[in-house]
Amino acid sequence: MIRHGEASASFTSDKDPGLSTLGHNQAARAAKDLETVSISTLISSPLRRAQETAAPLANRLGKLVDIDTRVAEVPSTGLSLEARGPWLAKVMQGLWRDQSEQLLQWRRDMAEALIACNEDTAIFSHFVAINAMVAFATDNPAVMVFRPNNASITEFSVHDGKLTLVALGEAAATRVN
Repeated sequence: MIRHGEASASFTSDKDPGLSTLGHNQAARAAKDLETVSISTLISSPLRRAQETAAPLANRLGKLVDIDTRVAEVPSTGLSLEARGPWLAKVMQGLWRDQSEQLLQWRRDMAEALIACNEDTAIFSHFVAINAMVAFATDNPAVMVFRPNNASITEFSVHDGKLTLVALGEAAATRVN
C-alpha cells in the first residue's frame, strides 16, 4: 500500500484535493522505487490524490489503474469539512472495538480487498486506510498504529487467506507544536 503524495489541501478544507507540487515529486519517487518490483496490478482509491500518486507508476509500467472504493479514505459521511478534523482526531485516538459499524465495515471491506489480491499489487490509498490494514494484519486494537509518510510504501503479504505485515513504510516526522 502506497500512501498518496502530499495533497494540495487539507482533510478539513477540501474533500477531494489533487496533489501539491511536492506531492507530484513524491509520487514520481515512489514510482521509481517500485518500477523494479514485479507488480501485476495497480489499484487506487477513487480520490484524486491517490489516483495522481498512482499515475507515474502506471506510466512507467504501461499499466492501467483499477479504481476500488474499498481502499478509499476513511468515510466521514454527513460531516461538514469543519467537523471532519475533530471527528478524525477522536477516531485516531481510539480503539477499533469502539468505532462505529460503518467504520468497522469499511475496515473489513478493505481487508477483503487486500486478501483477494493473488498477485503482486500496488494499492494507492490513505493515511487512515494504511493504519487500518496494519492494525488488522498485526491484531493491534489501536486505530493509529504509525504515521506513514506521504508516498511511503507499506508492504503486506497474503498466505492462506491471512494478511501479514511485511514492512512498514517510511514514517512521517513527528510534529511538535
